[in-house]
Amino acid sequence: MTAPNEVAPLVLIVSGPSGSGKSTLVQKILELPGTMPSVSCTTRPRRTTEASGKCYDFITDKEFGAMVQRGEFLEYAQVFGKHSYGTPKKWLEESRKTGLDLVLEIDVQGAAQVKQKLPESVAIFILPPSREELERRLRSRGQDSDEEIARRLARARDEIAEFGKYYDYCVVNDDVARAGLEVQAIVTALRCSSARRRGRVEKLLASFGGK
Repeated sequence: MTAPNEVAPLVLIVSGPSGSGKSTLVQKILELPGTMPSVSCTTRPRRTTEASGKCYDFITDKEFGAMVQRGEFLEYAQVFGKHSYGTPKKWLEESRKTGLDLVLEIDVQGAAQVKQKLPESVAIFILPPSREELERRLRSRGQDSDEEIARRLARARDEIAEFGKYYDYCVVNDDVARAGLEVQAIVTALRCSSARRRGRVEKLLASFGGK
């Protein structure tokens, strides 16, 4: 648990277009000790390869609406006018209770909401190397129709256009090993910032005595 005289855990937002590789890079951040993931709720159908509670909690529209009414989401949005996604506040509460840095994998709409509520949060945008590569990745999944891919590419353009409004860092995912090191380096640098280490500095100074 975080000591009273220490800063609160980091809240790290990771966003990027579908196909940018953000989920892989979130896992790289979670390899660092002292981190924890949030699990989003969604109303979209569960894919055969997915287990509820790992990446998402799959709930009904009615359940989602009830959570909205009770104010249980830190952020939530409807994507493509169809399915809803949201981050329960309980993960932020758990982060503060345990002292672990919280990692949110959310879209630009969600990032805007979190940044408004938690201005101290840090947002990282994962950028694909090119439009062509992004389309290649989307098609290689073999999951989406041409219409769906076109919709995802259009959404990617809109998300990239919003980059400057909310994001503190940008990582280009053209090489996953290098990009993984970059996102880990960002978190390490944040943890070592003078503002976050001020309490440790003052404690050490006090141990010297004197003035």
